[in-house]
Amino acid sequence: WKTSKTIVNNLITCARGGGNYLLNIGPKPDGSIPQQSIEILQAVGKWTSQNGAAVYGTERNNFEWHVYANFTQRGNTAYAHVTDWPGDTPAEQWLTFYQPPSVISLGGWRTKVKSVRLLLGDKPLTFTQDDLSLRITGLPGTAPDEPATVIAIECDGEPTMSHEYVRKTRPRFNVGLS
Repeated sequence: WKTSKTIVNNLITCARGGGNYLLNIGPKPDGSIPQQSIEILQAVGKWTSQNGAAVYGTERNNFEWHVYANFTQRGNTAYAHVTDWPGDTPAEQWLTFYQPPSVISLGGWRTKVKSVRLLLGDKPLTFTQDDLSLRITGLPGTAPDEPATVIAIECDGEPTMSHEYVRKTRPRFNVGLS
């Protein structure tokens, strides 16, 4: 069985690329739907009812893949679908003595950001932006929504992300230098 997290991630990836997601639920020979499928689809339905604006009717985008988030876009708003919440990684869970603040740093963010908010509950978040990145702070310690928490990032223009500028201004030590 595909988990609700896998299905939501697949849906986000399809929306990001401008595609459609077709899902076969595998009915039983008598036409009934297995209970496990019903429970998984109910979880996906709950998520899409709360976060549908970040998936349905969004535009294809060329955001680069990010470690813990995937992106969709509508107009001047980018939606970061955070599937691995800061502090929830296995390494961070083992380091119980080290409690890092919940911060999401998006390197290569090129467009000026006007506001950042959690889509669920419309809660504003604090952020800082410089030439190299966008840092979102003020996040709760645990993910407020499962299987993916959506953060709406409203920009002055069409959102763009590129690491080209980052590499030219801050090259890796002795890499690509002649």
